[in-house]
Amino acid sequence: MKHIFQKGKDPSKPTLLLLHGTGGTESDLLPLASHIDPEASVLSVRGNVLENGMPRFFRRLAEGIFDEEDLIFRTKELNEFLDEAAEKYGFDRKNIVAVGYSNGANIAGSLLFHYQKSLKAAILHHPMVPRRGVDLPDLQGTPVFIAAGTNDPICPAEESTDLQSLLENAGAKVELHWENHGHQLTMGEVQAAARWYKEI
Repeated sequence: MKHIFQKGKDPSKPTLLLLHGTGGTESDLLPLASHIDPEASVLSVRGNVLENGMPRFFRRLAEGIFDEEDLIFRTKELNEFLDEAAEKYGFDRKNIVAVGYSNGANIAGSLLFHYQKSLKAAILHHPMVPRRGVDLPDLQGTPVFIAAGTNDPICPAEESTDLQSLLENAGAKVELHWENHGHQLTMGEVQAAARWYKEI
């Protein structure tokens, strides 16, 4: 998978896995990493799927309707890529914190839904529920931060609260942060995520 790796100053810190939104690239979320943890290593990945020329992490059938088969395949692909990247770059595979926005938050959520211990923690900006009606792995104590917009036309409020419930029922420790905005990534939610990260 096309990606950028930046070695951090402190190898004991988590590696921040950056996952862009639809139409983004592996450069998009790099500024977020410096807000969250300027000393951490960064692995920023570009989605392998194109929708009308725009990179994504998995296909969808329509707005808000995921191609589940492709989602499962791409989640496995990303999980295996993390194994390879950890070996190649020498970071701790068990110490990855995902930072995803929109489509990137959805694939990060899908990692949590499908693979136990795939992520140490996750920051999900404007995520949806990746799959419904499936058994989640044991996520006991896994910290998850969800940022949501009260006026988000793409991601209705119940998607955020449903995701929170599903993760908490699997044992995750979830903080749900609301902004009075739409689907855009705001500085307020980035700062809230940074504060949350310092406490986990």
